[in-house]
Amino acid sequence: MESYYRELICFLNAKLGNRQVAEDVVHDAYVRVLERASDTPIEQPRAFLYRTALNLVIDGHRRNTLRQAEPLEVLDSEERFFSPSPQVSLDHRQRLDMLGSALAELSPPCRDSFLLRKLEGLSHLQIAERLNLSRSVVEKHIVNAMKHCRVRMREWDSH
Repeated sequence: MESYYRELICFLNAKLGNRQVAEDVVHDAYVRVLERASDTPIEQPRAFLYRTALNLVIDGHRRNTLRQAEPLEVLDSEERFFSPSPQVSLDHRQRLDMLGSALAELSPPCRDSFLLRKLEGLSHLQIAERLNLSRSVVEKHIVNAMKHCRVRMREWDSH
């Protein structure tokens, strides 16, 4: 499935007119496909990945349309009064700690590529330039980091 990565980014970039958004959608699509609960193998991985990515684009568009229709007062009050329970906060902290442990297991270039993408929002090209790597290596590092973190989180969740 990794062979479709760049192809799917180009496809979505042409549709959306924004490479950064296209990369984000492709990342999310890969995460969805990798996290799917079914043990049944995907018969047509390329088609499945494209459908997943297009569904994410449609879902995002729907969410944005709904959010734009809400009055600002509603958005403001939602954010002001949202306060997670102590148990939820503890669970989030524990999961962040586990994620930090999983990231610490990665090679520095892999971890740095992932963090620059997910935390700083840099494009693959910007990361490649900053870390003096090829763009394809950066893409592989990000996908590998996501896979590794997902596997480790599942292992820890099952205990």
